[in-house]
Amino acid sequence: MKDFNIVLAGVGGQGILLAAEALGTAAVKDDLNVRVGEIHGMAQRGGAVLCTVRIGENVLSPLVLDGQADILLGFEPLETLRNIRYASEKTLIIVGDEKIPPPEFTLKGETYPRLEEILEKLRRFSKNIMIVEALRLAKEAGNTVMQNAVLLGALFAVGKLPIRKESLIEALKELVPGKYAKMNVKAFKLGYKYVKKFKEA
Repeated sequence: MKDFNIVLAGVGGQGILLAAEALGTAAVKDDLNVRVGEIHGMAQRGGAVLCTVRIGENVLSPLVLDGQADILLGFEPLETLRNIRYASEKTLIIVGDEKIPPPEFTLKGETYPRLEEILEKLRRFSKNIMIVEALRLAKEAGNTVMQNAVLLGALFAVGKLPIRKESLIEALKELVPGKYAKMNVKAFKLGYKYVKKFKEA
């Protein structure tokens, strides 16, 4: 199969590392060659986090080159924009809607840009953009920390992932604490349904 590249961008505390691990685990379950990497950033709450997942027979490294992402999965709008170098006109950009102002904004007294301003800049790289109401759907699932599961469901619903839905749900259930498994699956399904409705509209 052709190499498939996913870049996940956001801030610490959003569960990006878990989401990347779930994608990697699901790929292994489906006997696919996969490499998962954390490029930079600190996983503490508020710090920038960037992960990559590469799936394909010839994949030897988790490194994704600029402009080579098939999907840019943004957990936070501004961090999505900050990592736009990985996107091209062929990239599908999925963006969660929770805004988390970076610490330097507070220190410098800067205001967070409007979502439409961010989207306008993203569209200069790719017209293929989807906003997911991850915060609302996570609340509906039972906890705002489930946004990563919502976005995994949304990611799967676009129909591009080379892994099976069952494998991804199984991986998610294995990686989260047992008492949160059902909640995460619910969040995944809500994200999945959201995008399916979006695509059918």
